[in-house]
Amino acid sequence: MRLAEVVKKQVSQRRTEAPTMHGPDARGTGVTPEPSMPRRVSRRSMAVAAFSTVVEWYDFTLYLYFATVLARVFFGSASGASLGATLGGFAIAYLMRPLGAVVFGHVGDRFGRRRTMLLSMALMTAAMLATALLPTFDQVGPIAGWLLLLLRCVMAFSVGGEYTGVVAYLLEGASDGRRGLVTSLAAAASEVGALLAAGVAAVTVSATAGAALDSWGWRIPFLIGAALAAGVWIVRSSMEESPDFVRQQATGTVPSAPIRQVLAAQRTGIARGFAISALGSITYYVGITYVPAFLSSTGGLAEGAALWFSTAAALVVIAVTPLVGYLSDAVGRRPVLLGACGCAAVLPVAMFLLMSGGAPGPVLGGVLVLAALGGAVSAVGAVASAEQFPGEGRLSGLALGVTSATAIFGGLAPYLAHLMIEHTGSPLVPGIMIALVAAAVLPVLLGMGETRPAAGHE
Repeated sequence: MRLAEVVKKQVSQRRTEAPTMHGPDARGTGVTPEPSMPRRVSRRSMAVAAFSTVVEWYDFTLYLYFATVLARVFFGSASGASLGATLGGFAIAYLMRPLGAVVFGHVGDRFGRRRTMLLSMALMTAAMLATALLPTFDQVGPIAGWLLLLLRCVMAFSVGGEYTGVVAYLLEGASDGRRGLVTSLAAAASEVGALLAAGVAAVTVSATAGAALDSWGWRIPFLIGAALAAGVWIVRSSMEESPDFVRQQATGTVPSAPIRQVLAAQRTGIARGFAISALGSITYYVGITYVPAFLSSTGGLAEGAALWFSTAAALVVIAVTPLVGYLSDAVGRRPVLLGACGCAAVLPVAMFLLMSGGAPGPVLGGVLVLAALGGAVSAVGAVASAEQFPGEGRLSGLALGVTSATAIFGGLAPYLAHLMIEHTGSPLVPGIMIALVAAAVLPVLLGMGETRPAAGHE
């Protein structure tokens, strides 16, 4: 008997022995319930999927943490114009992220989650290595900045499919009662990458000061990132396929045109995923990763000191994320999201006001509060967004909703915050931006049904 027939028979038996999954449709979100499926993925594969997000966030946050250094190295100075060009490059490159998510999402929905995660990591490895080998402004002039921008676009394209693939894989491999906790591990691991980026950047800046940093020291963090990415690709090559995709293959429900299918049947899920991601992106990218540049340019802190504060923030996010994921399993996604959204509407303005003074105590307090907020939204946002879609077309749905919002509220937001601070002179601008997005997202969350599986269903 062929393997596909064996798996199909097992799925058929499980349908008669176990209750139907309580997907989002059972709570009024419009997603068709999925049939019961094999949910056995080895702990090793789950761990590899969860903790491989270290690499993508290491590189992306390294770019922001190193923004003032890269401004000198690739644009000729650390002036406001050069820093603006560096952040602008980050914003432009981020627009490639939705395109990458759509392309890799199609691969993941048609050919499997494992394949798309291998392809995205291979491209990421090449982009980081090439960045470490780039010529500088002093060597080739303005072309250095254009080459950096080109590689940021390649990196953003690959990351576009990376995080959504990992989130889908973890969601589909976890038991229903632990979806929130297990999926939050992707957010926690990504913050390990941010912590590693902040730590490596801080050590590099401290150990290679002045001319040495601008000449060759800046290359060290990117070489480390390339080595990490290559190691993850090797380990990923032995991962199992997602049990949900195995089910789709066995039952013949793998979508032939996932984008078209999702646009036709899951528009509500796309809109809700967009809203959740908008809140998560702006609290993370403005409230956490933009903070070192804010502290250096507005708060008057040295680059090294600002990076050490960011290291402390990363530790807070790592601690908060799994706790909030567990809480979302206990009480539901909706109440946790509503609580985080309320905090995002009232806290950030005060925190940026505290940090603008430059005094170490208030700066640390503001950094840690914003880090806890960003970590909380990321933890519950990952599982809540993924649960808006059935397994068929899940990656494409996440690409259209979640990743498009991240491009706008993650990629553009730090650059916009920098421009508006320069224009208005007010250090409160980043906090106001977060509060406005939270106020806009709140009505969407209030109208959203609960997506946590029914209690006692595994």
